[in-house]
Amino acid sequence: MTSPSSPTRNRLAQETSPYLLQHASNPVDWYPWGPEALERARREEKPIFLSIGYSACHWCHVMEHESFENPQIAALMNEHFINVKVDREERPDLDDIYMKAVQAMTGSGGWPMSVFLTPELEPFFGGTYFPPVRRYGRPSWPEIVQSLGLAWRNDRESIAKRGRALGDMIRKPQVATGDLDPNALALAYAMLGQNYDPEWGGFGGAPKFPHAMDIRLVLRHWLRTQDPAALAMATHTLDRMAAGGMYDQLGGGFHRYSTDEKWLIPHFEKMLYDNALLVPAYLEGYLATGNAEYARIARECCEWVLREMVTPEGAFASTQDADSEGEEGKFFVWTPKELDLVLGSRVGRWAAEWWNVTDEGNFEHGRSALWRPEPADKVAASLKLERGELEAAMVQARAKLLAARELRIKPGTDDKVLTSWNGLMISALAQAYQVLGDERHLAAARRAADYLLAHLRTPEGRLLATSRGGRAKLNAYLDDHAFLIAGLVDLYEADFDPRWIEEALALERVVHAHFADAENGGWFTTSDDHEQLIARLKSPQDGALPAGQSVHVLNLLRLAELTGKGELARRAESAIRSIGLVLNRYPQAFSQMLAAVDFLAAGPREIVIAGERDDPRTRTLLTAVRSRFLPQRVVALSDARSDATLMPLLDGKNADERGPRAFVCRNYACKSPSRTVAELAAELDE
Repeated sequence: MTSPSSPTRNRLAQETSPYLLQHASNPVDWYPWGPEALERARREEKPIFLSIGYSACHWCHVMEHESFENPQIAALMNEHFINVKVDREERPDLDDIYMKAVQAMTGSGGWPMSVFLTPELEPFFGGTYFPPVRRYGRPSWPEIVQSLGLAWRNDRESIAKRGRALGDMIRKPQVATGDLDPNALALAYAMLGQNYDPEWGGFGGAPKFPHAMDIRLVLRHWLRTQDPAALAMATHTLDRMAAGGMYDQLGGGFHRYSTDEKWLIPHFEKMLYDNALLVPAYLEGYLATGNAEYARIARECCEWVLREMVTPEGAFASTQDADSEGEEGKFFVWTPKELDLVLGSRVGRWAAEWWNVTDEGNFEHGRSALWRPEPADKVAASLKLERGELEAAMVQARAKLLAARELRIKPGTDDKVLTSWNGLMISALAQAYQVLGDERHLAAARRAADYLLAHLRTPEGRLLATSRGGRAKLNAYLDDHAFLIAGLVDLYEADFDPRWIEEALALERVVHAHFADAENGGWFTTSDDHEQLIARLKSPQDGALPAGQSVHVLNLLRLAELTGKGELARRAESAIRSIGLVLNRYPQAFSQMLAAVDFLAAGPREIVIAGERDDPRTRTLLTAVRSRFLPQRVVALSDARSDATLMPLLDGKNADERGPRAFVCRNYACKSPSRTVAELAAELDE
């Protein structure tokens, strides 16, 4: 990776994205995506090479080092193409469009994404990583650059025709409106069960991703049906992931995915969004089972965020790199000798057994990723120790190893702030506060929300997508709005400040005005006044992130319950119907949408606690609600700050001379208020 301090700088030096800045010293004549590059391509009738990646991407670094830093290869690229570098995290719209093209051309996709476009921005050739010489069964990058450059000169019309055909395929609307199958929830569970790995947990084989939305949907199936197999599927997956090398056993937080089926060797980058999605999954696992290990994992993920990912402004950074000192995973792996040096030979031997660190290693160069394949009882028996003694020793060992690891050269952090991912983390921390009661989680969520609303919003109230170093920019996408609205609703249910609902409703009005598909229902991923690209897409299926469309459906259903605005629920139901046919066919691809369907089908409960927030009796009633797995509900507080005009649900629900009360309602019809935890528990457990 080139150094930003290198004397030769290209146009990327003026950008804020750490990924683009990593390439600012390349001899490639890089442009950022924008009018200058696109106009030059049209003026000179020259094709565009579009390279899309992100700062924590290992193979992006490899291709940069091998090819983009090479003066001879760079000269070929500069001769034949207008070269454009894009951070996929800043421009998910471009990534979405051109990933569809690469997948159509090659059958797969990934990053770095390497796409060649006509001056009209139509894709005509693409792939992912290409080596500098022929290997891995791939042609060399210089061969590709030269052959495509010559083809453009000699057979431009054929290439343009291919590009138009691919563009037409991407632009073709996928009309899928239809009624939802009444059995969609059961069908989704059955299909997830077919992909479930009964030995190691999770869904599918290697590489194995955490699929937090699928786990949460399975937990809802268990709650609805009381099927013990569903609970076992979810908890076994949570157990195996937490014991694997994909989980940072010392510092907390999950790496991006596992390269094997055992959750053992991860792709070592850590993404803010993965942890923001997995924290609620572990919290729900804890609420469903009472297993304190799940609460520990959720807490440790939050600790990692508070320790390493908070920016000076109080928002959250995006990613941590997989590489340090030019090697993937070097920061995280250990040898038995290194354990002994930190812990002494006796405890070092225990730690090696506890985390399965061997002389042979399970990773590269005889080093091991830490993982827990065996339960504590079995390890203690193998070491001829009492379990309690071993566990206490490992708590101390973990702290010492973490401190020692802090002395290593750390992977880089991409410290740009993304509105969408921050919205997810605000949700996670607000939910963590509700379940775990740590005020620091609530304070961090509030700070981030305040920063986004103050600094990533235009004077007209429109969100911006990203910020770094005080420079906020780019029109926000549907995900930015949907994820932040969800975070604000979760923040309201954490501290009951009505301002969060007011802000959520203001952002919802922007979504309705600028993203809605008036003809077919649902929402586009970009606004009606966004930069005009070759396609305006709708992306309803979940990927690594939950679909913004699906998150917003649940937003509308929750806001409708809290505010009494029935039109919000009608929009949500229209959006569900807009993808009904494809959802019926592939329900396992729509776990986030089906969580909204589950919420709607259950007839959600409206729970109002009437009493001042600082009154211990009020807190006791709130704890009775928050300590239960009740995903199909909204919670509101009626106190001196509450606004019954904003939230008619609160009207007439007050504490009386005897103290706080709890109201459990459906469709605004409420049962007799409860005064004691026992009375409230009886209502909630029906």
